[in-house]
Amino acid sequence: MAVSISDDEFDILVGEALDEIPEEFWEKVDNVVVQVQDLPEDGSRNILGLYEGIPLSERDSWYAGVLPDIVWIFRTPLKAMARDEDDLREQIGITVVHEIGHFFGLDDHHLEELGWG
Repeated sequence: MAVSISDDEFDILVGEALDEIPEEFWEKVDNVVVQVQDLPEDGSRNILGLYEGIPLSERDSWYAGVLPDIVWIFRTPLKAMARDEDDLREQIGITVVHEIGHFFGLDDHHLEELGWG
């Protein structure tokens, strides 16, 4: 059964997860926005988050004047997989770190090895 919280409450949990990312990492995050929506464009219900953009590890001197990268966090699948609000908070945190990890150039395999799968 899906956790039942409002969109505003969900957004607060995402904000809290972002606040937990250490400052030394945030100092390196540039030209990235975090967006929350119910589902990915394709309607998939098994994708919790998505990073769209050019990872920091691939940016070079040519990188200027480009649209921001986007970290997507998807409400419906996260709420559906969580047992309760505490579990939802934890899963949002894992998802946020996972997608920010992609910004730093980490692939899924490496993120899983680090416990952020």
